[in-house]
Formats: sequence, structure tokens, C-alpha cells
Amino acid sequence: MTAAKVSLQPVMLELNFKPFPILFTKRLTLREIDEEDASEIFFLRSDKEVLRFLDRDPAKSINDAVLWIQMISEGVGNNEYIAWAISLRNERKLIGTISFWNVKKEHYRAEIGYALHPSHQGKGLMQEAMICVLDYGFKTMKLHSVEANVNPDNAASIKLLEKNSFVREGYYRENYYYDGNFLDSAIYSLLAPN
Repeated sequence: MTAAKVSLQPVMLELNFKPFPILFTKRLTLREIDEEDASEIFFLRSDKEVLRFLDRDPAKSINDAVLWIQMISEGVGNNEYIAWAISLRNERKLIGTISFWNVKKEHYRAEIGYALHPSHQGKGLMQEAMICVLDYGFKTMKLHSVEANVNPDNAASIKLLEKNSFVREGYYRENYYYDGNFLDSAIYSLLAPN
């Protein structure tokens, strides 16, 4: 009688975004980002109000936005991460983005990121998008946990995370250097529902 072989290879999260998952909420369509969105992506990646708490250099041209879209499309095509364009239902114009990126397949964990045009903020739209995307992340992607790395001064983002049951699991003092300053980071997480 021989013993059964035991595999030492860890089981890793397997992602497949083909075909691209289009998601719907009461007021929104979450669809694939494409080069037709370049002007709106350029706005989101260059506007001072949108970037106020994102601590990154602004995009300098439409070409920067096109290159970013191409990078996102490649990553989605390679099943590395996923990013959705947020549009109002029955409209095409991109008003924001939401994504799972920095995916750690071996840990079944991803980081959520999001941005919304200032004229659409304060209407509960990102809340709708987040509920839908978290549902997709836990049920379809089979994530075990979702992380959010947020500037501690971004009260609106923290309020959104806490409304969605994220809890602060870490606070890193001056762990991030940007624009001549050492900045703090707050890490929030959400575990898959039982």
C-alpha cells in the first residue's frame, strides 16, 4: 500500500476577466475603460481637487492618460487586476473609476482604489459602486480580504470605507515620501462575509 502524494504547492487565487465583467447598480454602469475615456481619465489624473489626497504627480497630457489606459488594459488582459469605468446608467461618459489592484493572489487579497469627478461627489454614487464591486470581489473573484490605503486626512474616503464595514488595521507614521514631505498612511481592511 502506497501513501498518497501530498502537494506542497499553495493553492492560489485564479482570476479571469474574460469576457470583461460589466456590472450594474440602480444608477450606474461599471464597464471597461478604453481610449475613448482618455479626456475624462486625464481630468481625474490631473485635477487638483481629485488628487488632493492621492499624493501622486498629476498627468501632464492626454497622452499620459492614454498610456495609463493601455497599462490598465494590459493588466486586465493578463488577469493581474481589474479596473472599471464608472458611468451613469445609460450614459457612456466616465465619471469615475474603481478597481482592485495590488492583488496578492497567494493571500486572496486585493487593494481597492477609487476616484470620482467632483461634480458627482456627495450623491452616494461611489457607495453604490463600492457595494457592487465588493460583492463581485468576494463572490466572483473569491477574495478573502480587501485592503484600502488612505491618506488619514481624507475624511470622505474614510467615511465611505467605514460605511462599508472596513476597519482600520494599521496606521503608518511618515512611511510615504512625496513632494518633499514624509506622509502618514492609514490601512483599512474588510474580510469576506461568512
